[in-house]
Amino acid sequence: MPALIAIRGLRKAYVMGDETVHALAGVDLDFQKGEFVAILGPSGSGKSTLMHILGFMDTPTEGSIVFDGQEVAKLDPDLRAWYRSNRVGFVFQSFNLLPRLTVLENVALPLLYRENSDPVANAAAAKVALERVGMSHRLDHRPSQLSGGERQRVAIARAIVGSPSIIFADEPTGNLDVKNVDRILDLLGSLIKEGITVVLVTHDLSVAERSHRVISMRAGLVQEDRTR
Repeated sequence: MPALIAIRGLRKAYVMGDETVHALAGVDLDFQKGEFVAILGPSGSGKSTLMHILGFMDTPTEGSIVFDGQEVAKLDPDLRAWYRSNRVGFVFQSFNLLPRLTVLENVALPLLYRENSDPVANAAAAKVALERVGMSHRLDHRPSQLSGGERQRVAIARAIVGSPSIIFADEPTGNLDVKNVDRILDLLGSLIKEGITVVLVTHDLSVAERSHRVISMRAGLVQEDRTR
């Protein structure tokens, strides 16, 4: 079966004054549909840069990215925005929920940027997503009225509301207690049953070991790629 994402020779260099920093130094990886993958590595290993590029928030300096059969490494900004809106979901350590919006409005927000966006349909889709993560009883609450675990569940609902092919979770358990860490990792892991690929970026080995495949990075290179 063809990979959902296939990357070859991926490099990313940043010029900082007189110095060139090689964040990615030649990465080859495949991500299959319905995989739960952890990318593990210390600060500066290149794991976040890789996530930003694969999530269409940045472009590589060199290399190929084939996403669902299409070469996407050098898309123009409008097409990158389309992929971010329609094919990719994001979950972050700090939740990134807008404090003035309700839970329902936060989850529906990504759908506002799609063509032919309809408020009634958006709200209905947001309610379904919130039910999937066990938060349908908090529709009218503000983020400040929720616990950390509840806010992260809302963030996951926002990530899945647009039916993405892949979700990137950047340190999604970093601000949570042990009980909520387990719940969030179980929830992310359950998404693969729906065919969603989940890529979790972390520096915590115990979190990475909850995935089905662990990719270890250091100095912009893949050091190890093992299936558990």
